[in-house]
Amino acid sequence: MSDNILKDKRVTVIGGGVIGSSWASLFLANGMQVVISDPADDIEKVAIGHIKQNEPTLIDMGFPAFNYDHLSFEADTEKAVADSHFIQENGPERLDFKAGLWKRIEKAAPESALLLSSSSGIVATKQSKEMSQPERLIIGHPFNPPHLLPLVEVVPGEKTSREVIDKAMAFYSALGKSPLELKREVSGFVANRLQAAIFRECVSLVARGVVSVKDLDQVVTQSLGIRWATGGPFLSFHLGGGDGGFAHFLDQLGPGLEVRWKDFGKHDVSFDESTKETLLKQIEEGYGDRSIKQLADERDVEEISIINALKSLKASK
Repeated sequence: MSDNILKDKRVTVIGGGVIGSSWASLFLANGMQVVISDPADDIEKVAIGHIKQNEPTLIDMGFPAFNYDHLSFEADTEKAVADSHFIQENGPERLDFKAGLWKRIEKAAPESALLLSSSSGIVATKQSKEMSQPERLIIGHPFNPPHLLPLVEVVPGEKTSREVIDKAMAFYSALGKSPLELKREVSGFVANRLQAAIFRECVSLVARGVVSVKDLDQVVTQSLGIRWATGGPFLSFHLGGGDGGFAHFLDQLGPGLEVRWKDFGKHDVSFDESTKETLLKQIEEGYGDRSIKQLADERDVEEISIINALKSLKASK
């Protein structure tokens, strides 16, 4: 956890939707003063609804109950960032919007404020193109939901300073996250590129009638999901090589992988009308008996159980 080093520090959350509210929940759990800036008329009702829904999961992870006196709202962006130590942006994924927003924030925020974008794919170099000090901006991309999953991809731009990178890593570590600095910018970063690549094959297999939506999810949760939660792809294949490790794996199983890679290219994948109809029908068949909230609650309980179990195991070593 944070050991209270962030307690009472002021953080502005730009955008109070699902991602912004998730960040706000984590910030409140760490005792921070949280300002949500969003022009939507009903933002207080919407954001507080999300935050109250997130609070029990954070308590289950060992955080204290929220102090809602630490939460405020300010629609005016310049006013919202004026006295902030940290700014976590969660605006629309449009370059024109983000570039203009950071130009305004840079002028209004304190010189020492840490400027962080949750963007899922637009790199800092492009976002900072209208800033006079582009070295101040850095990506802090969470894996959804941010209040729950540990990963934050910290991605510097071409001009981001080493000082800003170090401050961002320290900030997310203090929140109880697992920040990872990427060595170079790439559209979509790492987690989303992996997710996109895997999901492409998921859609292909379902569209071709190889497996159903629900059965494919079972394949993942009963095999790769468990394996990757503890080892990741490279370690898994290193262990898959037995005593010979990854070198033996490459010799014995590498050729088979290359055959499958070539096969992937033979199948076009798109969300055409037929594919969308198939996916939506099978989503309803597999999960239509529960609401989105019920499914999300079940997911949160299971993910928290995994996270807490792994934490406990590592702490006992």
